Amino acid sequence: MGDQERMVEAILFASAEPVTVAELVGRMPHGSDPAEALAYLRKRYEGRGVNLVKVGDAYAFRTSADLGFLMRRETVETRKLSRAAIETLAIIAYHQPVTRAEIEEIRGVAVSRGTIDQLMEMEWIRFGRRRMTPGRPVTFVVTEAFLDHFGLESARDLPGIKELRAAGLLDSRPVPGFGSPADGAGDEDEATTGQSELFED
Repeated sequence: MGDQERMVEAILFASAEPVTVAELVGRMPHGSDPAEALAYLRKRYEGRGVNLVKVGDAYAFRTSADLGFLMRRETVETRKLSRAAIETLAIIAYHQPVTRAEIEEIRGVAVSRGTIDQLMEMEWIRFGRRRMTPGRPVTFVVTEAFLDHFGLESARDLPGIKELRAAGLLDSRPVPGFGSPADGAGDEDEATTGQSELFED
């Protein structure tokens, strides 16, 4: 490969946009023949992973068409959760394992299938064990993906009522489903211990 071919190769490689012959002439030493260099490079790059292609009146290096699939990137789609989804997710996180009926009792309104489906699709919740109660309703729990997204080691690391109020995220009124502010931790432990009898192994 001669010097002029190397110069054309370097210019095209460094350029973010296709380069015309006129632009190459203006950038190369007097007496250079960029057209000849382009013809040489096009032949040299045939069958390789990168090809020299003509784009209109300009030239550029492009990935070989049959290897385009390697250049695809997965993009993260930003999706905003509805208020219903946020409330449902919070209830599951703080009350897991919890049934749909219990979620609806806490929220005071019905939970749409779309809300549950969205959270399942995001892999933030999953099915838990069935309750050993009439109808054996399925329960919902948060996933490791949920914990990882929010930087938590376990659901026990979720902020408590006092922390949420201190951060200004809750007012002083009792929160449905969380018990009154005066409730002690002992009651919570007792309730958790008794829950094991309500689930199948």
